[in-house]
Formats: sequence, structure tokens, C-alpha cells
Amino acid sequence: MGTASGDDDRHVMHQGGVNLSARRPFSEALRSGLAETFFPDDPFRGFGALPPKERAWGALKYFVPALEWVPQYGFDKFKFDLLAGITIASLAIPQGISYARLANLPPIIGLYSSFVPPLLYAVFGSSNNLAVGTVAAASLLLASIIEDAVSPEDNPELYLHLFYTSAFFTGIFQTALGVFRLGLIVDFLSRSTITGFMGGTAMIIIMQQLKGLLGMKHFTSKTDLISVVGSIFKYRHESAILGVCFILFLLSSKHLKKKMPHLFWVSAIAPFMVVIIGGVFDFLVHGDEHGIPIVGDLKKGINPISISQLRFESKHVGIVVKAGLLSGILALAEGIAVGRSLAMIKNEQIDGNKEMIAFGMMNIVGSFTSCYLTTGPFSKSAVNFDAGCKTPMSNVVMSVCILLVLLFLAPLFKYTPLVALSSIIVVAMIGLIKVKEFIRLYRVDKFDFCICMVAFVGVVFFTMVIGLSASVGLSVLRALLYVARPATVKLGNITGTEVFRDVKQYPHAKSVPNILVLQLGSPIYFVNAGYLRERILRWVEDEEHICKGHGQDLECLVLDLGGVTSIDNTGIGMLGEVHKGLDRKGITIALANPRLQVTEKLVVSGYIKDTIGEESVFLTITDAIASCRYGLRRFRGKEGCSEV
Repeated sequence: MGTASGDDDRHVMHQGGVNLSARRPFSEALRSGLAETFFPDDPFRGFGALPPKERAWGALKYFVPALEWVPQYGFDKFKFDLLAGITIASLAIPQGISYARLANLPPIIGLYSSFVPPLLYAVFGSSNNLAVGTVAAASLLLASIIEDAVSPEDNPELYLHLFYTSAFFTGIFQTALGVFRLGLIVDFLSRSTITGFMGGTAMIIIMQQLKGLLGMKHFTSKTDLISVVGSIFKYRHESAILGVCFILFLLSSKHLKKKMPHLFWVSAIAPFMVVIIGGVFDFLVHGDEHGIPIVGDLKKGINPISISQLRFESKHVGIVVKAGLLSGILALAEGIAVGRSLAMIKNEQIDGNKEMIAFGMMNIVGSFTSCYLTTGPFSKSAVNFDAGCKTPMSNVVMSVCILLVLLFLAPLFKYTPLVALSSIIVVAMIGLIKVKEFIRLYRVDKFDFCICMVAFVGVVFFTMVIGLSASVGLSVLRALLYVARPATVKLGNITGTEVFRDVKQYPHAKSVPNILVLQLGSPIYFVNAGYLRERILRWVEDEEHICKGHGQDLECLVLDLGGVTSIDNTGIGMLGEVHKGLDRKGITIALANPRLQVTEKLVVSGYIKDTIGEESVFLTITDAIASCRYGLRRFRGKEGCSEV
């Protein structure tokens, strides 16, 4: 840069305070943008200064978190993890069997899925509180999709193999998201969507479990409300009192936990007690001879290898990919949300991308070892948290307990009545219908409430896929509307300060005579450039009417660009069109506080130098207004001299 150019740069800095000469090479700008998009947490910061061996070891510890906590592990932590692991194992047994039945799978598959995946999570997971296992919503979602292609009654073997294959695709998908740092895809499942979807799913599951709860021998396989209610009334004469007793017992244990939190373990082992009591009762009274359905034979032994049972035939691959992707996104959203919420209570942090890799590895290896989809269910993780877990070792303890059950105790669960499993599922699902959250959403944000209700109603009256898709679609539409129709506000000065705020939010903020100050609060893209042009010109017209009412003219427009994080070519063209339109009216434009990403493009495009001039760019709104006033005084002074 020559001397004259350097003098010009210093002149610009001195006049307006905005560094218009700052430029970044394209490679640096691209690297910075990619880093902010895919590595917002900057997990490898500080690695560059390390020797190669330490750098490699640090990278390995990042992908295998167990290498961080295992070297510091001791008995002081193990005693807590041991108690927590045994506690969640007592919950994993009845839930594993129940959710496998919910998915129309052999009950033993639920126990298999509670043995291998927790071991993998202990190695690759980053949460100290998450407990791994099967979940009701994903189980029902998988069943509703796969049943469209294969009937579990007509071809149970193929039906089971498709569950393994969908778990494989889920694992591949989740691992890819974690490795390529694409967790933002999961963000499209908003909290409102998850709340409505879980509530609707819980409602359908409760209705479906009335078959087992009331001892019905016939029932519909459909998941919509009308079919389920119709089946209940059709077979309502087949009922039993046993299910009601179990539900009352489980609800009482939950109530006890609320009243006496230190007795959380009573609620945690209550489902296991229901299984034990129900099994003993059925064995003593020969319940199967009196019309009480039971689980049936459960064979001993650990998970058989199932890699050869994965099905990739063209006629089935479409359905398993669909099931794997949809259930995978749902499982990620639930597992990561649960992990983050529990970590916040302990002031800990978890890495969402590590969690995706952990879940992916769980499901890939699980599909090879007779497991179906697993994630971090809220109920089990909450019990793990309440039991005082310190590290993921609690999952290892749970796996060891499940291993002992598989090797020695599995056949004893043969006599477990289905009504006991239905009771466990119903009580677990009641907690997922968050009526208070529905009311809170209605009070806080009506649009969020609509998103929640679309998911809820869609699941209840149509299908789970329709409910989830419609709610996500509405959420995306809302996001697009925010981008396409960004907020622009008129700013006024707070008396006695140099602060400018929205005049609608602060009615006492005063407008500046002859000057309109507007704040643009979003990136300026091709999607919203046309809207912003029309909105700015409408603000100008309204302000002109106000000024004329006071016998004045609008002389200057100040655009506060502090909230504009980026701008594209269409946006630059829009600013040029606004300038031309206002220039014909004798109104000047000043820019206040443009960001680096914006000034780079405005300078290169020539908008600043050739259109508005470098003297029209300022660091603050106050500077811009002062310059506008100075220009107005000079202009009026010249007019007065010319008249003389």
C-alpha cells in the first residue's frame, strides 16, 4: 500500500472510527466460516502447540472419552456408580422386555439391547449421567414403519432382521453426523416438536397397552386413535383387575418419590417388583390356564451374533433406511436433550458430536449382536442421576447385571404376565404427557404451541411419521419466515444518554429531528432483500409524513447494521436501490457499526466508495447523527449565503 493510500486509511479511521481497510484472505474467511459452523466449541484448541505424539493422544482422547476419566477413576467414585448401576439394571429388565413387546419383538431382544450398547457408551459417551437402553417412542415408530412392509405375525424372522438392519443404518447415520459435525440437523427437532411428539406417542402407547392391561386377547395393530378406541369398545368384555392394581402400585411409588425424594429408589425398583410379584402370582395360580397371557420362554445365553441376518435386498432397503433415519434423529434428539439437561444440573458439559458418535457405535455394534435401536431414555437416566452416578461406569455395572440375568435368570421371567408389562409402560408414558408444558407454551409463544399441537394431533389421529414430519415442517417454515421477514425497528434516543432503543418497546425514547434511525437485525440475503427494501422505504414515507406535520423535512436515514452478520450480492444491490430512491428525494444515508463480514463486501463491491462515500460510515449511531447534523448545518449555511 502506498503512502497516499495509508494516509487515506488513517483519515477514514479518524473520521468515522470504522476500519474500512480491514480485509481477510478468502481462505481465512472460508476457514473461519467453516470453523464456526462445524466446530463452534473449538474442541482442538491448543493442539497446534503440542508435540505430534501429544497431539495424537489428545485427538484419541477426544474420540474415546473413557481415556480421560478411567486413569483418574477410583473406589470413591465406584461405590456410587455401583449403586446407580444396580438401580438402573432393576429398571432396565422390565423396560427392556416391555419395550421389545411394544415393538412386537421377542422379549429377550430387549434384554440383549440392555447388555451390549451400554458397554460401548461407557467407552465413547461423554455424559456422566446418561443411562442407555431402549425407548418406547422409537420402538413404536420402528414398528409402525416396518409393519407396513412385513407383518410380525406372518414373518416374524424377517421382521426381526429388518429391525437389526434399521439399527445398522441408524448407527451409520448417527456416526456420520458426529464425525462430520452435522449435529445442526438434529436442531430441526425443536423442543416444542419433541414435547408434542412424545405426548402424542405416549397417548397412543397407553391406548394400545389397554390390550394387555385389561387382558384383551384381540386388538388392532394400527396406531391411530380411532382404530385403537374402536378396538377397546369391541373387546371391552375381556378385562382384568390385576392391571389396575399394578398401576396403582406404580403410581403410588412415584407419588412417594415426589413427597420424599430420598426414597427415589422405591420408584426405581417398583417396575422390577411388579415383574417379580406378577411372575410369582402367575406361577402360583397358573394364570396362563385362567386366561392371563404371559411373556413365555426366555432362553439363557448372551447375545448371538446377528451380522449375517442384516437384510440389504432392494425390496427392503428403502423401508429400513427410512426407519433407521427417522428413529435415529428422534433417538439423538431425546438422548442429547436428556444428557444436556442433567449435565446442567451438575454444572457439567457434554459434547453433542461425541454423543452422536457414541450412539452410532452403540447401534452399529448392536445390530451385529441381536440388538435394536438404543439411546439415552429420560426415565432411566433420571434414575441414574438420582442414584448418584459419577461416571459412565454405572452403564458397565448395569451391563454386568444384565449379563448375569441372561446367563442364569432369564428363564425365570417366563411367567411374567403381560398385564404387568403393560402397567409399567402405561405409568412410564403418563409422565411423557406434559400438560403443564402445553399450558406454558400457550402462554409464552402461541406459534410454539401450534408446532407442539401439530405433532401431538398428527401422531394421535394419523401416524407418527405424519405428526413428526408436519411439526418439523412447520418449525422450518417458521425459521424461513424469520429469515425472509426479518424485524426492522425505528430507534429513538433515551433522554440524557447516547443509547438508542426501539421506540415501541421504549415509548419515552425520542426521535431525532430530521433524521430517521433504523435498526436491521438479521443477515441481508436474496430471500429478504426485497422485503427489507420495501420496509425501509415504507419507514421513510411514514417518517416524512411525521416531519411534514411538524413543518420539517426528513434529511437523513441512519441504518444501524450492528445486527447484520452477513450480506450477499442481492443485499448489496438492495442498499444501492434504496440509496438511489432516497437520493432523488434529497435524503442521505449513513451506516452505523457495520461488522467485518459486511464491510468487506461493501468495500469490494464499491458501494461505500462509489455510492455513499467513506465519510458516511460510522462507528456509532451518535457519530452518524452528529455528522448528519453537521452536514445539515453546512448545507443550510450555504443556502443562506447564496440567498444573500
